Amino acid sequence: MTLLPVARFLFALAFAAGQSDELALKSQRAKEMMAAGQFEQAIPVYQQLLQALPGNTGLRLNLALAQHMAGRDRDAIPNLEAVLKIQPGSMPALVTLGAARLATNQTQQAVAPLQKALAADPKDQGARGLLADALTALKRYDEAAEHYRELSGTSPDDPRAWYGLGTCYESIAASAYARLQRASPQSPYVAALTADNRAQRGQYAAAFALYNDALKQLPDIHGIHAALAGIYRKTGRADWAAAEDAKERDLPAPDCKAHRSECEFSGGHDLQAATLPRGSAPPPEALFWQIKAANELALQAFFRLTQLPPSVELHQFRAETARNQNQHLEAAKEWRAALELSPGNLRLKQELAVSLFMAQDYRAAVDEAAALLKSKPQSPELNFVAGDSYLRLEEPERAIPYLEAALTSDPKLVAAEASLGLALSRLGKNAEAVPHLEKSLKIDEDGSLHYQLARAYQAVGSSEKARTAMAQYQEILKRAEESRKAQIGPPQ
Repeated sequence: MTLLPVARFLFALAFAAGQSDELALKSQRAKEMMAAGQFEQAIPVYQQLLQALPGNTGLRLNLALAQHMAGRDRDAIPNLEAVLKIQPGSMPALVTLGAARLATNQTQQAVAPLQKALAADPKDQGARGLLADALTALKRYDEAAEHYRELSGTSPDDPRAWYGLGTCYESIAASAYARLQRASPQSPYVAALTADNRAQRGQYAAAFALYNDALKQLPDIHGIHAALAGIYRKTGRADWAAAEDAKERDLPAPDCKAHRSECEFSGGHDLQAATLPRGSAPPPEALFWQIKAANELALQAFFRLTQLPPSVELHQFRAETARNQNQHLEAAKEWRAALELSPGNLRLKQELAVSLFMAQDYRAAVDEAAALLKSKPQSPELNFVAGDSYLRLEEPERAIPYLEAALTSDPKLVAAEASLGLALSRLGKNAEAVPHLEKSLKIDEDGSLHYQLARAYQAVGSSEKARTAMAQYQEILKRAEESRKAQIGPPQ
């Protein structure tokens, strides 16, 4: 729920001469309630005043503001729209309408009133922040980043601006990476970027192999030898790291006419490198440098965030970083710290439940998820966390209702298909388990789902299917063993 600061508006009513003392007293009482944060109590008072003076636009606006502040945004929206029909330029009505539509998940409809408010007053940081949030939710990251940049410049101590800017650039990088994968999945640029991700997660052998694969086709590209040097240092081979550092230094400077994006990135012009013409079909190289530049801009924004005092955004960033590094207990600690600053925040509580689940504290994860499901009974994520936790606690019969609920809300949740199939098979319901296990094979990284499906096939008399599934299981194990044996060798 997005609430606007009470101090943003003046709750004052002007009454015509001869207005009754009773209405004047009610007006004063409503203003005092608003100033004291008693928004729910102010609503019926404003409703009574509006009944007495149905054409008073100021009263209707104050009623809408009270409704918004009390979290009753769906009630506020028609009142705000009525105000804007009479006063289309009302800043309080425009900004509050945008906030109310955001709070009720009418994100697309929130953009227009916020844009109009910002056009009327470009210095309105509240409207700009709400518009940036709306554009981010709509995945219009380039536009959102422009507003977050403006906010971070005018309010450099606002953690929301820096966090929003960092997440926008991360999203720009992720979107460009998906675009690159679709356009050229076998590209050495994809290999190099995947290697970056593996290295960040501490999967150094896999990253080493991917970097060398990329170098075979891109021997003069800048950055890969430096990345290999980083892997060598982290694995205790300073001598090999020095050799890769020397190779990086010896690379020729890029031809800026042929490799403009690389020149912009290497020259420190990250914003230009991260911005590609809209509607164009850029080559893989341009997408590669856009991704590198956007990630660098995200790092800069997040670094600035870490220099600020503790905030919900800072703890959220630390939690997400810990999760990406598989440090799930540390992530749970950060979510709890965020909740101390924002008690009752359902989104933060859900993230805590997820981190507890990933940390394998299944009993705590069940408790958190079950409590949240009272408020969000149809949440596929929370139902999955509860169901899969019960499965891992060896309580498959308790897991099934949650997993079925997760799939009812989100039929494409493949992880829930896998867990439901496993729960059913553990209860001996193999015929029911088979279709769920079949749907989940695409996420089987360790072969366990193929193995369980083979057993389920065998139990229902499908011997040929069982042999095929078991052979696939053996192949997955073989590939995993080959990957484990991969070594980090000397510079090539």
